[in-house]
Order: sequence, then structure tokens, then C-alpha cells
Amino acid sequence: MKIKSDDFRVEAGGKVDLSKWPTRVKPVYKSKKNYKEILENHVERLSALQQLLYASNRHAVLLIFQAMDAAGKDGAIRHVMSGVNPQGCQVFSFKHPSATELQHDFLWRTTRDLPERGRIGIFNRSYYEEVLIARVHPEILRNEGLADATAHEEAVWRDRYKSISDLEGHLHRNGTRIVKFFLHLSKDEQRKRFLDRIDDPEKNWKFSIADIEERKFWNHYMTAYEQCLGATSTKHVPWYVVPADDKENARLIVSRIVLDTLEGLDMSFPKTSRERHQELRAIREKLVK
Repeated sequence: MKIKSDDFRVEAGGKVDLSKWPTRVKPVYKSKKNYKEILENHVERLSALQQLLYASNRHAVLLIFQAMDAAGKDGAIRHVMSGVNPQGCQVFSFKHPSATELQHDFLWRTTRDLPERGRIGIFNRSYYEEVLIARVHPEILRNEGLADATAHEEAVWRDRYKSISDLEGHLHRNGTRIVKFFLHLSKDEQRKRFLDRIDDPEKNWKFSIADIEERKFWNHYMTAYEQCLGATSTKHVPWYVVPADDKENARLIVSRIVLDTLEGLDMSFPKTSRERHQELRAIREKLVK
């Protein structure tokens, strides 16, 4: 089965109903061995493209991962980007904002970590938390010191969607390609993964009581994601809804989408001038001698 990126892409301006988006699809791999072969091929190609991205120094790439707990964000990032040179790729995880960060606008803390030209930046959670968890838990919004936030919450979300889209449009126009992944996990699969974390001593550290508390708000989160995806998926900066019940399949889909993004860039290695060729020949002659 060939992976088609557009099958997972949220159309710009469309209304999103996550109940109609599958959390599991037919695997694109035939066996565990075949999965590893496909992933290795993707990783090898990604490594080569990352070097080209760095050498051409014209674009930056930002990958954004959002999901419910246990959806596999960390694993997808670790496996898909395993072959990329660490000097050309940085991962940032965003938890609860600090006191200092709360003194600034909601985009401030993440814009500081945007990737430079020639590099890949990865946001494990992102500024989208400010229209997701803050929407599910309004007390977060009330603690952010916004003027009249509680009286006009719907206006706050509309304004934040616009601020996000404006920022992403600006970044795209200036050479940063942004790819946004929502790893779509079913509630039942999350339950299974939580049980696995409890039953496996080596995974106990991954589980906390807070995970169960947030699970109570599942439907609220789905509504928040639907509103967010529909409002901020654009032609140039799309969201991709990746079925996440099968971790291996999700990783292959993510890696294929990243490959398609990089392959779609107009990249080439810098051309060597005639003078530079002469200089290199002279240096080579000295090294040979």
C-alpha cells in the first residue's frame, strides 16, 4: 500500500468531525521486518534531504506534533528522525508556561525556538496548547492575565486562531515550511496503553494520575481539536490527521509526509564558482604531493 499524504490532510477552511477520521487504517507494511525496512529507507532518505536542506540554506522546516496522552508523539519523533544529524535538528517540548512566559503573549515562548534556515525544528506540543488545554480548562485562561478574557472566551479563541494563522503565514512566506501532525488515537487504545504503562515496571514512569484526570475530558478535547484543526489548517500550512492506534503505521505515515515536504522544496547544493574550482585543484595538488 502506497502512502498518499493528501489522504491525511485537513482541507483548508473545512469543518472537522474527528469521529469520521479513522484512528486505524490498513497497515502500509506487511510484517514487522517489512516495517523496519520501509522505515530505514525513509530515515536514510530523510538524512540525505536534511543535509541538502542545510547546504542549500534557503528554508527551515518546523514539525509540530499534537495529540492526546499516549498517542506516540515521542516514539514517532525518535524513530522518524533517528538518522538526522543532531546538529541540524532540534526538539523542543512545551509544558505548562513559566511565570516569566505568562508575562508575554501566548506565542512568545515558542517563537524563541523557531528553527533557523537550513535546520529542522520539532515542537512536541506547541503554541496550539493555548487553544486546546486552555480551552478545555478555562481556569488556565483566567490565570493568564488577559483583559476580560472570561467574558469573551469565544472571541479569545477566534483571535488566537487568527494570530496563529498570521504567524504561520508569515513564516511560510519567509521560507519556513510548517507541517502539523495530530496523532489521532482512540479512547480505547489509550486505555490499553495506560494499562500497559501500569503493568510494565519499565513503563511506570510514563504514567501519572493526571493522565487519568485528563481522560475524563476526552470529549471536550475532541471538540477543541475539531475547532482548532478546522480553523488553522491552510493551503500552505496544513494539518495532517494521522491514525495512531497502530504506532508503526503512524510512524511510516509521518515519515512519508515529512519526505514529501522536503522533496517538494527547491533545494540544491551550492554551485562552485570557476575561481573556487581552481583553488580546490591547487589545494588537491598540494595534498597529493
